Amino acid sequence: MTKKVSLNVKCTHCNQSLMDYKKPINEKPSVKVNVKNTDGDEGTLWLCSIYGCYDKVSDITLAEDTRVVLGCPHCDEILNTEIKCKECSNGQMIKFNIEIGGVVAVCDVVGCPSHYVMFEDLTDTLRKFHLEYGV
Repeated sequence: MTKKVSLNVKCTHCNQSLMDYKKPINEKPSVKVNVKNTDGDEGTLWLCSIYGCYDKVSDITLAEDTRVVLGCPHCDEILNTEIKCKECSNGQMIKFNIEIGGVVAVCDVVGCPSHYVMFEDLTDTLRKFHLEYGV
């Protein structure tokens, strides 16, 4: 049986936790961010924190195949980057710091499955990952 890993993430600007324990998705804390859609509507988006899960809840309409802008609910800085998505080539990547080290990135196009994890110090992060998740 494959163990599902829930990643605890932080803002890449202010380093505050983005985890929302009051609004779980799939029995794990969600990732809470501000969101703005292509119509200019602004609201809140909760993302599933399980790596490989694409479930989300939003209080505004997010149309498939459209780009969104995500921001930190603490410092209001935009989390979108200039890094182009290699999967859909229409979007750009949004980065989150992983609390145990490294970065997870997702595409800013609603419905694009592109995401990846990067580690700066692989040895230290794998040790922390093993201690945290036991895998």
